[in-house]
Amino acid sequence: MFTVEQIKAAHSKVKSGADFPAYIKEIKSLGVTHYEAYVSDGHIDYHGADSRTVKVPAKYDPLVVAETTQVEYFKAELIAHQQGKTDFITFIKMCAETGIEKWEICMDKMSCTYYNKKGNEILVEEIPQ
Repeated sequence: MFTVEQIKAAHSKVKSGADFPAYIKEIKSLGVTHYEAYVSDGHIDYHGADSRTVKVPAKYDPLVVAETTQVEYFKAELIAHQQGKTDFITFIKMCAETGIEKWEICMDKMSCTYYNKKGNEILVEEIPQ
């Protein structure tokens, strides 16, 4: 079963959104079934079989997530990030500014769902394979 160290090693290879599909493939091979990443401080909860959960602690100083969701601006900036035009911390700050609280990755569906502070789905994307 996966460990925090294995996940951190896989994540260290991600330099931009363009690297994300390879990261997902690698952690899926470790046994991760889904995870939630929180914009406010970067902590991530990874889940696997048999109710296994590994928590990666906060990665940066807390950010304030906007109450109002700016959906179209978020979508445009997400595309830029996925094309490798921004680094991860720039992406995180943009998420906070546009009201994105977290995203959830589902390995079975190979999807990424973004949520606002009210828990509403803002965008569901298929992860390229």
